[in-house]
Amino acid sequence: MENLEVIAINKNPIEKKDLEYIQEKAKREFEILSGNTILFTGAGGFLGYYFIKSILAWNDIYPKRKIIVHALDTFTTGVPQWLQKRADVKIIKKDVTKYRPSERQNFDYIIHAASIASPVFYRKYPIETINANVQGLYAILDYMLKRQNTKKKVLGLLFLSSSEIYGDPTEGNVPTPETYPGNVSCTGPRSCYDESKRFCETLCVNFSKVHNLQIKIARPFNNYGPGLKITDGRVIPDFANDILHDRDIHLLSKGSPTRTFCYIADAIVGYIKVLIRGKISESYNIGVEETEISMYELAEKMKDIAGLNFGYSGEIIMKKNKDKNYLTDNPQRRCPQIDKAKKDLGFQPQISLDEGLMNTLSWYKENFQ
Repeated sequence: MENLEVIAINKNPIEKKDLEYIQEKAKREFEILSGNTILFTGAGGFLGYYFIKSILAWNDIYPKRKIIVHALDTFTTGVPQWLQKRADVKIIKKDVTKYRPSERQNFDYIIHAASIASPVFYRKYPIETINANVQGLYAILDYMLKRQNTKKKVLGLLFLSSSEIYGDPTEGNVPTPETYPGNVSCTGPRSCYDESKRFCETLCVNFSKVHNLQIKIARPFNNYGPGLKITDGRVIPDFANDILHDRDIHLLSKGSPTRTFCYIADAIVGYIKVLIRGKISESYNIGVEETEISMYELAEKMKDIAGLNFGYSGEIIMKKNKDKNYLTDNPQRRCPQIDKAKKDLGFQPQISLDEGLMNTLSWYKENFQ
C-alpha cells in the first residue's frame, strides 16, 4: 500500500494534517485528475495556496500519477518558495486580464480563481476586480471553444464564484439555497465584486449550454485558514492580527451580523468534488450550515482560544471605521444550504469552528512572528 503521509510540501504540522485530510476525502477525485494538466488562475491567492498544495501533495504520494499545474498569477511579491523548483509546476507570471492561452497548450482542466476577494481591497480596486473576473473568464471560454472540436478538448472548468452573489438574503432565505436569486445592489460599493461574479455565472451557464462546455460553478461561503494573508482585511485575519500583536480586538461594527465559516481543508475538498462530480452548468454552495455566529461572538471565541493557548489578555473594543461605506450593503446573515452538495457530490464538511480557529491562530503565530 502506498504511503499516505504528506511530507514534501510543507513541514508545518497543521498544513501536513490538513493536506492528509484533503487526500483522504477527495482521493477518488484525485485519481480522475491523475495524469492531466490543470491551469489555475489566481495561483498566488488564498484558495490557490491549499488547492495547489493539495495537488502537489498527491504528486508526492503518487509520483507515477502526477497532475501538472500551470500556476498563473502576477506574483507581484515574488513566486512563493513552495512553488519553485518543481517539475510538476509551470509558473505563468502574467496578469489574468492580459493572458490568452495558446491553442497549442493542452489544459485538461481549468480553475478560474483569479479575483480580488477581500471587501477592503475590491472596493479600493473596483475596475481591476471586475476585469480579473470577467476578462479572465472570457479568455478561458474562448480557449475552450477553440479546443472543443479537437481530440484535446477541455474536460472541465471550475469557476470559483462567491456567496456574495446572494447579497443580503431576505427573511426566510437563510440558510440560502442555490435557487435563491439574490438581493444585490448593482451600484453599491460592493457591486464590483458581487455583480462581476453574478455576470460570470451567467457567462458560464450560457457558454456551457450553447456550446456544450464542461463548466461547473462553486460558491464559497466564508473560507478561512492557513494561507489567508493576515493583512487581507477580512474578519478572521483582522482579529488574529490584533491578537498576535497583543492588541485589543477592534470590532468595526456593532458585531450583530452573522456568518458560518468553512475551514479551508473542507472547502478544498468541496471544490475538487465540484470540478469532478458537479453537474454541468450548475452551481454548488460550498460552506457549512453550522454554527452561525455573530461577529461579536466570533471575537469572543477567538479571544478565549488565544487566551487559553497563547496567554492573550486583550479585550474587545468597538470602533467606527473611518470608511463611511465600510458596512454599506454588508449582508446581515450568511449561511448556506448545502443539501445539493451533499447529495450530488458527497460533500460532508467535518472540521469544527473551534478546531479551525485554533489551527488558524497557530499557523499565523508560526508564520507571522
